Amino acid sequence: MNETTDHLLKKEFDECRSKQIPHRLFIENELENLVPFQHQDLDRWRDSLHHGLMSRFNDTNIILTGGVDDIWLNTDDGRLVLVDYKSQANNKPLAPEPYLTDPYHDGYRVQMDFYAFLLQEMGFEVAKTSYFLVCNANRNANGFFGKMEFSETLIPYRWESGWISERVSEMIKLMNQDDLPQGNPSCVNCISAKERATIESGY
Repeated sequence: MNETTDHLLKKEFDECRSKQIPHRLFIENELENLVPFQHQDLDRWRDSLHHGLMSRFNDTNIILTGGVDDIWLNTDDGRLVLVDYKSQANNKPLAPEPYLTDPYHDGYRVQMDFYAFLLQEMGFEVAKTSYFLVCNANRNANGFFGKMEFSETLIPYRWESGWISERVSEMIKLMNQDDLPQGNPSCVNCISAKERATIESGY
């Protein structure tokens, strides 16, 4: 269902992209200065399995990639606006603070930080405010009747990419070291590897 929601949203935004007009959600949220961004590589950037945004990390042979859902353009200043589509079905209020502070959404923020980092590395000016477009299914409907009703909410998020370079450097250093790193007790793979090593050693 999530993939289908993304697919249909992209159809909507691509229609506005071809005409370079604001999407209906921009108008509803007083963001008429935004239009979907046009670029010859946009379909590649949205293809997370084969392409995505790409940037070589410093002077290493590591290529960082990430597939975005969409990119909008601020026509006032020419900066790019990142957007990530999210689908869900719950009764929690959809507001920026509870949504962004939810511990289960930590990965969402990291994801957006990383996209902003990649776009900057690719030479683009990126607007500080990005958006999560959250499509929330109505669980209180009287029945299914062959369809689901969704509300659509734009959650603004001010990304922060300053931490990424150091973290990537740490990961590269870890991959290049000769010693086996210590396992993390919360990691299922580390636990399995430890148990296997214990069994194989006979202890």
